[in-house]
Amino acid sequence: MKKLLLAASIAVACSSLQTAVANTGSFKADVADMASQIEPQVIKWRRHFHQHPELSNREFETAKTIAKYLTELGLDVQTGIAKTGVVAVLDSGKPGPVVALRADIDGLPVTEATGLPFESKVKAVHEGKDVGVMHACGHDTHIAMLMGAAKILTEKKDQLTGKVKFIFQPAEEGAPRGEVGGAEVMVKEGVLKNPDVDVIFGLHISSGQDVGTVEYKEEGIMAAVDPYRIVIKGQQSHGAYPWLSADPIVSAAQVIMGLQTIVSREVKLIDSAAVVTVGMINGGNRSNIIPSEVELVGTIRSLNPDIREHIHEAVHRKATNIAASMNTTAEVTLPLDYSYPITYNDPKLMQTMLPTLVATAGEGNAVATKAVTGAEDFSFFQEKVPGLYLFVGGKSRDIPEDEAPGHHTPEFKIDESGMKLGVELLTNLTFDYMQMN
Repeated sequence: MKKLLLAASIAVACSSLQTAVANTGSFKADVADMASQIEPQVIKWRRHFHQHPELSNREFETAKTIAKYLTELGLDVQTGIAKTGVVAVLDSGKPGPVVALRADIDGLPVTEATGLPFESKVKAVHEGKDVGVMHACGHDTHIAMLMGAAKILTEKKDQLTGKVKFIFQPAEEGAPRGEVGGAEVMVKEGVLKNPDVDVIFGLHISSGQDVGTVEYKEEGIMAAVDPYRIVIKGQQSHGAYPWLSADPIVSAAQVIMGLQTIVSREVKLIDSAAVVTVGMINGGNRSNIIPSEVELVGTIRSLNPDIREHIHEAVHRKATNIAASMNTTAEVTLPLDYSYPITYNDPKLMQTMLPTLVATAGEGNAVATKAVTGAEDFSFFQEKVPGLYLFVGGKSRDIPEDEAPGHHTPEFKIDESGMKLGVELLTNLTFDYMQMN
């Protein structure tokens, strides 16, 4: 009898599993068809946002357009989150997890030079300078893909369990000087609460990655970023009499070279990559005057928390000790203005959702990748809840990778056909996670 009961239980379990798999397969087929149907609209949205970009914390019209559409879908919409952010909730009416999907919405102070029919002609003032404004990192595509996913998920609401929270985040590229913004502020304002988010997914288009592919990595996929400033102070003198000075320029040169030994001699690079860059040097105003001080400004990138902590200590140590050896002083401010954690993909969640990536993109199109030393404030969400951040291909397959235009450049552009996979991924990740939880 026990054997018969066990066999019956196994049969029921197998039948339930087969039904779940069949339901999942049917859902993905429907999503693929629906993504194809709305692809022209997704492209239209993208082109609108591309032609009308707005800088960080200034995404007023962008937010209005997003909020209007989400309201038309019948979602519960909130605006003004972290100044210009938009958040909407889709409630299936059934118990289940809360899945958050995020897109960033800000443009960059870059003057576009793509020659596209919908090229941005927008001008603005950024830190006191007149600049062109451009979606030079693909945030326009991120908005459009998430709007597309919102449409499909809303139409398939009856097949969902739990809730979906759509997060349209401002100021990913960094708030203007003297302001705060972005994911960190959204988290502080409670975007992951009420309803409490269980998991979050985000995508980034990549101009150097083939259309139709999705790249993933467990653990650190993008670096922590820590800007810093070092002010070296000495004794000013006439340039003809350097022995009367404590030369901060020579001292700065020694400090710069010393900083380069942190990664090359103190970081175990076979475990994790790191970067210490000096990006700005400011000091002096005449050829015949040794100034009293020099300013160095740079950035630190790291993919390991322990290495990050070590580099912070080493920057202080190198700068202050080298400066002292030159009869000058060094004041180190680290971090400067802002700081992003490591963009960290939860390993268990990555393994759980990997079949979704393969099933959506197709065999061979879900590709494990290496970490990059770029940074993303999506990491602030991942500090609070498990999350995955993925790269979606935006390069035509007939363009060699080394000829693809880089992000944050005037020539940046993507193949719009890559957005369809993004829409499908956001939708399928949501559904599959709900099915498993």
